[in-house]
Amino acid sequence: QLQVVESGGGLVQPGGSLRLSCAASGFTVDYYTIGWFRQAPGKEREGVSCISSSGGPTYYADSVKGRFTISRDNDKNTVYLQMNSLKPEDKAVYYCAAVRGYYCSANVNSNSRVYNDWGQGTQVTVSS
Repeated sequence: QLQVVESGGGLVQPGGSLRLSCAASGFTVDYYTIGWFRQAPGKEREGVSCISSSGGPTYYADSVKGRFTISRDNDKNTVYLQMNSLKPEDKAVYYCAAVRGYYCSANVNSNSRVYNDWGQGTQVTVSS
């Protein structure tokens, strides 16, 4: 059974950093495109970043470009989202999701319906 589990969320002050983890089980992350999405209260789910399978391209939403970095550790079967220079508007529940057969692109990053397997989410709060 394919499963992803997010962790690493928490409360951080504006300008601070967090690293989110997306730990996979039941499949090999290197063979899948992994996306990070977020959803703030009252807002639609938003694509944040994705990383393609097997060394393919990554993508970042304009709102996080230059501040967030997505990476993959195949030995740990985990994908990370390093979030720096956090802003209050980054507050949301962050989800990771997996899909096979798609390379990361603007469309894949933003279209949650492409993804098949989702985690339960981890809360990120940015507040002073």
